[in-house]
Amino acid sequence: MATWIRAVQVLGRRVGVRPLVLESERVTARRLISKSASKDGGSGVGAVGVMHQGWSFSDRNAYSSLLMSPLPQRGAQRRGMFIQVESTPNPQSLMFYPGKPVMEVGSSDFPNSRAAMASPLAKSIFIVDGVVRVFFGADFVTVTKSEDVSWDILKPEIFAAIMDFYATKQPLFYDTQSQASDTAIHEDDDETVAMIKELLETRIRPAVQDDGGDIEYRGFDPESGIVSLKMQGACSGCPSSAVTLKSGIENMLMHYVSEVKGVQEVHDEDSDEETNAAG
Repeated sequence: MATWIRAVQVLGRRVGVRPLVLESERVTARRLISKSASKDGGSGVGAVGVMHQGWSFSDRNAYSSLLMSPLPQRGAQRRGMFIQVESTPNPQSLMFYPGKPVMEVGSSDFPNSRAAMASPLAKSIFIVDGVVRVFFGADFVTVTKSEDVSWDILKPEIFAAIMDFYATKQPLFYDTQSQASDTAIHEDDDETVAMIKELLETRIRPAVQDDGGDIEYRGFDPESGIVSLKMQGACSGCPSSAVTLKSGIENMLMHYVSEVKGVQEVHDEDSDEETNAAG
Protein backbone atom coordinates (compact mmCIF):
# COMPACT_ATOMS: atom_id res chain seq x y z
CA MET A 1 0.00 0.00 0.00
CA ALA A 2 2.84 2.41 0.90
CA THR A 3 4.60 1.64 -2.37
CA TRP A 4 1.41 2.41 -4.33
CA ILE A 5 0.91 5.72 -2.51
CA ARG A 6 4.52 6.76 -3.25
CA ALA A 7 4.02 5.86 -6.91
CA VAL A 8 0.89 7.99 -7.05
CA GLN A 9 2.74 10.91 -5.47
CA VAL A 10 5.61 10.67 -7.96
CA LEU A 11 3.22 10.44 -10.91
CA GLY A 12 1.26 13.36 -9.55
CA ARG A 13 4.38 15.54 -9.50
CA ARG A 14 5.22 14.56 -13.07
CA VAL A 15 1.85 15.45 -14.59
CA GLY A 16 1.55 18.60 -12.51
CA VAL A 17 -0.86 18.78 -9.55
CA ARG A 18 -2.69 22.02 -8.84
CA PRO A 19 -4.81 22.29 -5.63
CA LEU A 20 -8.48 23.08 -6.09
CA VAL A 21 -10.03 24.93 -3.15
CA LEU A 22 -13.61 23.99 -2.24
CA GLU A 23 -16.00 25.40 0.34
CA SER A 24 -16.24 22.07 2.16
CA GLU A 25 -13.27 21.41 4.43
CA ARG A 26 -13.92 17.69 4.16
CA VAL A 27 -12.98 17.56 0.52
CA THR A 28 -9.45 17.41 -0.81
CA ALA A 29 -9.44 17.84 -4.54
CA ARG A 30 -6.70 17.90 -7.10
CA ARG A 31 -6.99 18.59 -10.78
CA LEU A 32 -4.68 16.47 -12.84
CA ILE A 33 -3.90 18.07 -16.17
CA SER A 34 -2.89 15.51 -18.73
CA LYS A 35 -0.05 16.54 -21.00
CA SER A 36 -0.99 13.98 -23.60
CA ALA A 37 -3.11 15.07 -26.55
CA SER A 38 -6.78 14.15 -26.52
CA LYS A 39 -8.24 11.59 -28.88
CA ASP A 40 -10.21 14.13 -30.87
CA GLY A 41 -7.45 16.39 -32.08
CA GLY A 42 -5.01 17.42 -29.42
CA SER A 43 -6.99 19.65 -27.10
CA GLY A 44 -5.21 18.12 -24.15
CA VAL A 45 -8.27 17.67 -21.94
CA GLY A 46 -7.29 16.54 -18.47
CA ALA A 47 -9.05 14.37 -15.93
CA VAL A 48 -10.33 15.33 -12.53
CA GLY A 49 -9.69 13.16 -9.49
CA VAL A 50 -11.04 13.71 -6.00
CA MET A 51 -10.22 11.95 -2.76
CA HIS A 52 -12.92 12.44 -0.14
CA GLN A 53 -12.82 10.69 3.21
CA GLY A 54 -11.58 7.50 1.60
CA TRP A 55 -13.75 7.75 -1.52
CA SER A 56 -12.65 8.34 -5.10
CA PHE A 57 -14.20 9.32 -8.39
CA SER A 58 -13.33 9.76 -12.05
CA ASP A 59 -15.01 11.46 -15.00
CA ARG A 60 -16.07 8.94 -17.65
CA ASN A 61 -15.64 11.59 -20.35
CA ALA A 62 -12.06 12.41 -19.41
CA TYR A 63 -9.36 11.13 -21.70
CA SER A 64 -6.93 10.28 -18.91
CA SER A 65 -7.22 9.98 -15.18
CA LEU A 66 -5.32 9.13 -12.05
CA LEU A 67 -7.62 7.29 -9.67
CA MET A 68 -6.36 7.70 -6.16
CA SER A 69 -6.69 4.75 -3.84
CA PRO A 70 -8.85 5.07 -0.72
CA LEU A 71 -6.80 5.90 2.33
CA PRO A 72 -7.17 3.66 5.39
CA GLN A 73 -9.28 5.21 8.14
CA ARG A 74 -9.37 4.63 11.85
CA GLY A 75 -12.52 3.02 13.18
CA ALA A 76 -14.18 2.64 9.75
CA GLN A 77 -13.77 0.61 6.61
CA ARG A 78 -15.31 2.03 3.43
CA ARG A 79 -15.30 0.81 -0.10
CA GLY A 80 -14.16 3.22 -2.77
CA MET A 81 -17.01 5.08 -4.45
CA PHE A 82 -16.53 5.53 -8.18
CA ILE A 83 -18.78 8.24 -9.63
CA GLN A 84 -19.02 8.32 -13.40
CA VAL A 85 -20.31 11.22 -15.46
CA GLU A 86 -22.06 11.16 -18.83
CA SER A 87 -23.22 13.98 -21.05
CA THR A 88 -26.82 14.35 -22.23
CA PRO A 89 -28.42 15.96 -25.30
CA ASN A 90 -28.95 19.00 -23.07
CA PRO A 91 -25.58 20.78 -22.65
CA GLN A 92 -26.74 22.18 -19.31
CA SER A 93 -27.39 18.70 -17.84
CA LEU A 94 -25.04 15.90 -16.80
CA MET A 95 -25.77 12.39 -15.52
CA PHE A 96 -23.89 11.29 -12.39
CA TYR A 97 -23.64 7.52 -11.79
CA PRO A 98 -22.70 6.76 -8.14
CA GLY A 99 -22.34 3.03 -8.79
CA LYS A 100 -25.17 2.41 -6.32
CA PRO A 101 -28.97 2.31 -6.69
CA VAL A 102 -30.72 5.67 -6.51
CA MET A 103 -34.46 5.10 -7.06
CA GLU A 104 -35.82 1.64 -6.26
CA VAL A 105 -39.02 2.29 -8.21
CA GLY A 106 -39.77 4.90 -10.87
CA SER A 107 -38.06 8.29 -10.87
CA SER A 108 -38.32 11.65 -9.12
CA ASP A 109 -37.93 15.17 -10.46
CA PHE A 110 -36.98 18.26 -8.43
CA PRO A 111 -37.56 21.31 -10.66
CA ASN A 112 -36.75 23.81 -7.92
CA SER A 113 -35.25 24.11 -4.44
CA ARG A 114 -38.68 23.98 -2.82
CA ALA A 115 -39.38 20.54 -4.26
CA ALA A 116 -35.89 19.40 -3.23
CA MET A 117 -36.79 19.81 0.44
CA ALA A 118 -38.36 16.33 0.25
CA SER A 119 -34.96 14.67 -0.28
CA PRO A 120 -31.70 15.07 1.67
CA LEU A 121 -29.67 14.33 -1.46
CA ALA A 122 -31.59 16.72 -3.73
CA LYS A 123 -31.46 19.43 -1.08
CA SER A 124 -27.69 19.16 -0.67
CA ILE A 125 -27.15 19.32 -4.44
CA PHE A 126 -29.37 22.40 -4.70
CA ILE A 127 -27.13 24.11 -2.15
CA VAL A 128 -24.47 24.22 -4.86
CA ASP A 129 -24.71 27.65 -6.47
CA GLY A 130 -25.77 27.34 -10.10
CA VAL A 131 -27.88 24.17 -9.85
CA VAL A 132 -31.42 24.73 -11.14
CA ARG A 133 -32.83 21.19 -11.38
CA VAL A 134 -32.17 17.68 -10.01
CA PHE A 135 -33.58 14.40 -11.23
CA PHE A 136 -33.31 10.86 -9.79
CA GLY A 137 -33.33 7.77 -12.01
CA ALA A 138 -32.82 4.13 -11.17
CA ASP A 139 -29.02 4.35 -10.94
CA PHE A 140 -28.18 7.96 -11.77
CA VAL A 141 -28.67 11.56 -10.72
CA THR A 142 -29.16 14.17 -13.44
CA VAL A 143 -28.15 17.71 -12.51
CA THR A 144 -29.10 20.74 -14.59
CA LYS A 145 -27.22 24.00 -14.19
CA SER A 146 -27.73 27.60 -15.27
CA GLU A 147 -25.94 28.67 -18.45
CA ASP A 148 -23.63 31.18 -16.76
CA VAL A 149 -21.86 28.60 -14.55
CA SER A 150 -19.10 26.22 -15.64
CA TRP A 151 -19.22 22.48 -15.00
CA ASP A 152 -15.57 22.70 -13.93
CA ILE A 153 -16.72 24.65 -10.89
CA LEU A 154 -19.85 22.64 -10.13
CA LYS A 155 -18.62 19.06 -10.57
CA PRO A 156 -16.42 18.79 -7.45
CA GLU A 157 -19.17 20.15 -5.22
CA ILE A 158 -21.77 17.82 -6.74
CA PHE A 159 -19.40 14.88 -6.26
CA ALA A 160 -18.97 15.85 -2.62
CA ALA A 161 -22.74 16.12 -2.05
CA ILE A 162 -23.36 12.67 -3.54
CA MET A 163 -20.51 11.04 -1.62
CA ASP A 164 -21.58 12.64 1.66
CA PHE A 165 -25.12 11.33 1.14
CA TYR A 166 -24.04 7.72 0.65
CA ALA A 167 -21.44 7.92 3.41
CA THR A 168 -24.04 9.01 5.99
CA LYS A 169 -26.59 6.41 4.78
CA GLN A 170 -29.52 8.81 4.91
CA PRO A 171 -32.87 7.86 3.37
CA LEU A 172 -33.39 9.18 -0.15
CA PHE A 173 -36.61 10.86 0.95
CA TYR A 174 -37.61 12.26 4.32
CA ASP A 175 -40.98 10.56 3.75
CA THR A 176 -39.98 6.90 3.49
CA GLN A 177 -43.18 5.94 1.68
CA SER A 178 -42.67 4.74 -1.89
CA GLN A 179 -43.13 7.29 -4.63
CA ALA A 180 -46.32 6.74 -6.62
CA SER A 181 -45.78 5.67 -10.22
CA ASP A 182 -47.61 7.80 -12.77
CA THR A 183 -47.81 4.86 -15.17
CA ALA A 184 -49.29 2.39 -12.68
CA ILE A 185 -52.47 0.93 -14.19
CA HIS A 186 -55.49 1.36 -11.94
CA GLU A 187 -58.78 -0.51 -11.91
CA ASP A 188 -60.72 2.51 -13.18
CA ASP A 189 -58.41 3.05 -16.19
CA ASP A 190 -60.09 2.24 -19.49
CA GLU A 191 -58.35 0.18 -22.16
CA THR A 192 -56.98 3.20 -24.01
CA VAL A 193 -55.38 4.74 -20.92
CA ALA A 194 -53.97 1.36 -19.88
CA MET A 195 -52.35 0.93 -23.31
CA ILE A 196 -50.89 4.44 -23.19
CA LYS A 197 -49.39 3.83 -19.75
CA GLU A 198 -47.96 0.48 -20.78
CA LEU A 199 -46.27 1.97 -23.85
CA LEU A 200 -44.85 4.85 -21.82
CA GLU A 201 -43.47 2.48 -19.20
CA THR A 202 -42.10 -0.30 -21.40
CA ARG A 203 -41.12 1.40 -24.68
CA ILE A 204 -40.73 5.14 -24.25
CA ARG A 205 -39.50 5.71 -20.70
CA PRO A 206 -36.35 3.52 -20.98
CA ALA A 207 -35.23 5.40 -24.09
CA VAL A 208 -35.80 8.80 -22.48
CA GLN A 209 -34.00 7.76 -19.29
CA ASP A 210 -30.94 6.81 -21.34
CA ASP A 211 -30.57 10.53 -22.05
CA GLY A 212 -30.77 11.47 -18.37
CA GLY A 213 -34.44 12.41 -18.26
CA ASP A 214 -37.91 10.99 -17.89
CA ILE A 215 -41.53 11.63 -18.78
CA GLU A 216 -44.51 11.90 -16.48
CA TYR A 217 -47.99 10.93 -17.64
CA ARG A 218 -50.44 13.75 -16.90
CA GLY A 219 -53.62 12.49 -18.53
CA PHE A 220 -55.53 11.66 -21.69
CA ASP A 221 -58.43 13.65 -23.16
CA PRO A 222 -60.71 11.16 -25.00
CA GLU A 223 -62.53 13.96 -26.85
CA SER A 224 -59.46 15.54 -28.44
CA GLY A 225 -57.28 12.44 -28.34
CA ILE A 226 -54.42 14.43 -26.75
CA VAL A 227 -52.00 12.82 -24.27
CA SER A 228 -50.49 15.26 -21.78
CA LEU A 229 -46.90 14.59 -20.68
CA LYS A 230 -44.36 16.41 -18.55
CA MET A 231 -40.66 16.25 -19.52
CA GLN A 232 -38.30 15.78 -16.58
CA GLY A 233 -34.58 15.81 -15.84
CA ALA A 234 -32.26 16.53 -18.77
CA CYS A 235 -35.25 16.42 -21.14
CA SER A 236 -36.80 19.47 -19.51
CA GLY A 237 -35.63 22.54 -21.39
CA CYS A 238 -33.50 20.48 -23.76
CA PRO A 239 -33.35 21.98 -27.29
CA SER A 240 -34.19 18.58 -28.79
CA SER A 241 -37.07 17.78 -26.40
CA ALA A 242 -39.70 19.10 -28.83
CA VAL A 243 -38.39 16.77 -31.53
CA THR A 244 -38.37 13.87 -29.09
CA LEU A 245 -41.93 14.63 -28.03
CA LYS A 246 -43.36 14.93 -31.54
CA SER A 247 -41.22 12.69 -33.75
CA GLY A 248 -40.61 9.99 -31.19
CA ILE A 249 -43.24 9.77 -28.46
CA GLU A 250 -46.22 11.09 -30.42
CA ASN A 251 -45.57 8.88 -33.45
CA MET A 252 -45.24 5.75 -31.33
CA LEU A 253 -48.40 6.39 -29.31
CA MET A 254 -50.43 7.20 -32.43
CA HIS A 255 -49.11 4.09 -34.17
CA TYR A 256 -50.09 1.66 -31.40
CA VAL A 257 -53.15 3.43 -29.97
CA SER A 258 -55.57 4.63 -32.64
CA GLU A 259 -57.47 6.83 -30.16
CA VAL A 260 -54.38 9.02 -29.67
CA LYS A 261 -54.35 12.02 -32.03
CA GLY A 262 -51.43 13.95 -30.57
CA VAL A 263 -49.18 14.70 -27.59
CA GLN A 264 -48.70 17.96 -25.71
CA GLU A 265 -46.13 18.97 -23.11
CA VAL A 266 -47.35 20.47 -19.85
CA HIS A 267 -45.37 22.59 -17.40
CA ASP A 268 -45.67 23.31 -13.71
CA GLU A 269 -46.07 27.07 -13.37
CA ASP A 270 -44.17 27.34 -10.10
CA SER A 271 -41.18 25.35 -11.39
CA ASP A 272 -41.05 27.33 -14.64
CA GLU A 273 -41.09 30.65 -12.82
CA GLU A 274 -38.24 29.65 -10.52
CA THR A 275 -36.16 28.19 -13.35
CA ASN A 276 -36.60 31.33 -15.45
CA ALA A 277 -35.64 33.50 -12.49
CA ALA A 278 -32.49 31.43 -11.95
CA GLY A 279 -31.54 31.74 -15.62
